[in-house]
Amino acid sequence: MHTWPGSAFPLGATPSAEGTNFALFSEIAEKVELCLFDDDHVETRIPLVEVDAYIWHTFVPGIRPGQLYGYRVHGVYDPATGRRADPSKLLLDPYAKATSGEIDWDPSLFSYSFDDPDTQNTDDSAPHMMLGVVVDGEFDWSGDVRPGIPYNRTVIYESHVKGLTRLHPDVPEHQRGTYSAVAHPSVIAHLTSLGVTAIELMPVHQFVNDSTLQEKGLSNYWGYNTIGFFAPHAAYASGGDRGEQVDEFKSMVRALHEAGIEVILDVVYNHTAEGNHLGPTLSFRGIDNAAYYRLVDDDPQFYMDYTGTGNSLNVRHPHSLQLIMDSLRYWVTEMHVDGFRFDLAATLAREFFDVDKLSTFFELVQQDPIVSQVKLIAEPWDVGPGGYQVGNFPPQWTEWNGKYRDTVRDFWRGEPATLGEFAERLGGSADLYESEGRRPVASINFVTAHDGFTLRDLVSYNDKHNEANGENSQDGESHNRSWNCGVEGETDDEAVLQLRARQQRNFIATLLLSQGVPMIAHGDELGRTQQGNNNTYAQDSELTWIHWDDADHELIEFTGQLARLRAEHPTFRRVRFFNGRPVTRGTGEPLPDIEWLAPDATPMSTEDWDTDFVKAAAVFLNGQGIRGRDARGGRITDDHALVIFNASETVVDFVVPPDEYGAGWRVEVNTATPGERPTVTAGETIAVESHSLLVLMGTS
Repeated sequence: MHTWPGSAFPLGATPSAEGTNFALFSEIAEKVELCLFDDDHVETRIPLVEVDAYIWHTFVPGIRPGQLYGYRVHGVYDPATGRRADPSKLLLDPYAKATSGEIDWDPSLFSYSFDDPDTQNTDDSAPHMMLGVVVDGEFDWSGDVRPGIPYNRTVIYESHVKGLTRLHPDVPEHQRGTYSAVAHPSVIAHLTSLGVTAIELMPVHQFVNDSTLQEKGLSNYWGYNTIGFFAPHAAYASGGDRGEQVDEFKSMVRALHEAGIEVILDVVYNHTAEGNHLGPTLSFRGIDNAAYYRLVDDDPQFYMDYTGTGNSLNVRHPHSLQLIMDSLRYWVTEMHVDGFRFDLAATLAREFFDVDKLSTFFELVQQDPIVSQVKLIAEPWDVGPGGYQVGNFPPQWTEWNGKYRDTVRDFWRGEPATLGEFAERLGGSADLYESEGRRPVASINFVTAHDGFTLRDLVSYNDKHNEANGENSQDGESHNRSWNCGVEGETDDEAVLQLRARQQRNFIATLLLSQGVPMIAHGDELGRTQQGNNNTYAQDSELTWIHWDDADHELIEFTGQLARLRAEHPTFRRVRFFNGRPVTRGTGEPLPDIEWLAPDATPMSTEDWDTDFVKAAAVFLNGQGIRGRDARGGRITDDHALVIFNASETVVDFVVPPDEYGAGWRVEVNTATPGERPTVTAGETIAVESHSLLVLMGTS
């Protein structure tokens, strides 16, 4: 086949009117072959004779979008020295924009013999390997406008493409579980009814199903096992895998944007699906093992593992960093996504051993004119030493606030000595973020997420029940900070069910009224259960899919009500931290921007805060004390708000504060009696039910 020299830039497969340019980085290659496959999977090999700065490249006239391809890299195979070139293994292009087919875990995918790991296995892996697809990036984006929602107006909905839509009755059967289903009008209508402004999709980069799970009859449901950082996961497409998945993903983004909803991707740049030294050779390992992976310095046959998955990407190498940054830019510029949530983000900061917020990766993000302008959310930990880094990421980043989750759970299950930290978390976690010049929106607040109990299970189970995972329930977190309200699991005890419903409302109200950015886990607003399984990574089944026909419609309405309350009142979504200083007003003594009150309406004393058994208090939010300005430079004001919390076992009488706080109040939310909205006046006493929350808004 006649070829042209082509270009070293851009990496990957780039089609044009005359053909397609192919470019692949490999510093260790002695020879590289481009492998083209026809519809019958007959292979044609083309040597790449041009190489510039370790970029092997060629241009093949006549090659069009939809073409299947891969690479074979020749060189030294010596695992003891970290070199793993093996031309018998067909390799996926790290820059492939789409993939076709699946990996079937045939022994030929491994470069060693199962019987003798020291012996190389030279069987051809091509018949068992997924292939790259040449993709035409053309798409009609006309009319697409990024919503550009400010953080303080953002409500995030963490979701899973398949889990959200697989059982949705309004979605056509052939579309369920796909990108098209997420874009269905009924799904979007549900999101907008909840006040959702951003959907955070669990991994949609092309991932691999683990062989160990398949042997158990399970599969990788969550998707944290990436092999293609540019390719949308093909199994989530309803229209084909020859590039159609790219257009379907783009159509989903466009539909969500039309509804004012941003798209945030949960991305896994910390490791790949190739696993440890005994994993398969699918892509990066065979292309340039030492460039793409962190190897053990004094024994490079092994991999550094800060992720618990067998390997860690090498963020010390320029081409590995380039891969990450090119991928991020591609998803922003070509796929129009609005942000990223970085799985185990602390790993990306490990240039050497320790986590370093001044690492090269963060510097690259900071100076990048594209990536720096989208939402950047860190999961601020990994499994390595010193990996828990909540509060330690650079200023432009936001973080999943694990301390918020833990504290709010402890408070509402009645743990002693939690009120002080609960107040800190409700106020935006200034103790974590203010000293670094960050703002309340640096805190992504959540009570539940994909890894752990659902909200309904959080109030229904004291212990995990992970038997379905096939690991004797040894997997998953054992310390869940949950409370079953008196009975473990399902029950028909009406008193227990009412308490559980109230607790769910308490959590949702607390989440949506806290300073920072709230994140709802999909299905929590519908009362979704996983039957006590808190680690459903391998459960691609009705256990994890949302059962829309069994939705708790009262809870859906309550969630929407709280989201609307938050949207209408800037006092609950401030852009600056409280400072506790008096705020000048027209008449009367100045009041601070925030004040915590005891049940008798007196300011909380040091003794109150230090008392272990105190589980009830109220917080006054001064609507005249909102720091910051609106988009046109005007002052932001709001009604005063009074939020009353009672996490105790008994009814607590609260005195409405005196006139200087507000003469009249309307009860907007009562988690004990959700439908009631009476008015109360200064000095009046309110009986607040056990395990309940009230929101009062000033009427004057």
